[in-house]
Amino acid sequence: MDYQAETPSPSPGARTVRGGPEGAGGEAELARLRGQIADLRGRLLAHPGISLAQGILMERYALPAPEQAFSLLRDASQRFNIKLHTLADAVVRTPGPDPDAAVWFRGRARSAPPPLHGLAMDPAGRDNQGAVLNAVLRRVLTVTGTGMGNVQLAEHGRLRLVKHVGLGREFTDFFAFVDDSTTACGKAAESGRQITVRDIATAALFDEESRRTILRAGSRAVHSVPLVDRSGEVLGMVSAHHERPLAGFTQAQLRALRDIGSAAGHWLSWHRRTVILDALEYLHDAARGRRAMPESGPMRRTGD
Repeated sequence: MDYQAETPSPSPGARTVRGGPEGAGGEAELARLRGQIADLRGRLLAHPGISLAQGILMERYALPAPEQAFSLLRDASQRFNIKLHTLADAVVRTPGPDPDAAVWFRGRARSAPPPLHGLAMDPAGRDNQGAVLNAVLRRVLTVTGTGMGNVQLAEHGRLRLVKHVGLGREFTDFFAFVDDSTTACGKAAESGRQITVRDIATAALFDEESRRTILRAGSRAVHSVPLVDRSGEVLGMVSAHHERPLAGFTQAQLRALRDIGSAAGHWLSWHRRTVILDALEYLHDAARGRRAMPESGPMRRTGD
């Protein structure tokens, strides 16, 4: 059952926590340092997955150098419009084939993408993850009545930010990865249910650095919607940010948001079972030398 998280009432004299040195120069320097720290954190979290996938491919196919493994990953990601880190994650978490096997996934059944009712998008983009996530984000923002929001995908037990609108660089750098429950999106991912934070300035949910970063982005309230597959697994998250505190949402709005999250989750599950496995099959074939590299056929247009 969806619910709206309660936040404590503001105490007398409560105010937004701003922190940091006073004056424009001090704020600019603090922002620069925060950006450097967030960028370094993002690199540390993103690169090991790609490096691990390279190592797996080198060992599996007796490749002589990491550059060859990276070239295989890059070529497959471009052909199938899959982010490089997403493909690397699939290589790491998917049991590998015998290197001499003709195919990776023997007897696999393929299906058409599931319907996405109520989303405004070109039917030709129904198998394109970037186009679908853009449409999902637009729909959630329309239902919640705001112009700020972001989409995250679940990878390795954390959420990775992949789409955003109306949010600045400090926010997107800081929340490039979320791996705990001290934010609305983290709490919604942990519970598998929608979370409304009515006033970020006073909510007990947030750690102070997250709170300050969100407030500096101009967000005073947030609603997070899990993207859940049929088994109940959270595959992603959409969060809608609001400039002012919220009174909450109607039951009709919450049902509409739940339906969007369910439809998007089913689609993401299909994408994993179909497009990503197609990319892995191609990767296996290319690594065995059965397909010319670099690219030898038409490439799909990317929506990312």
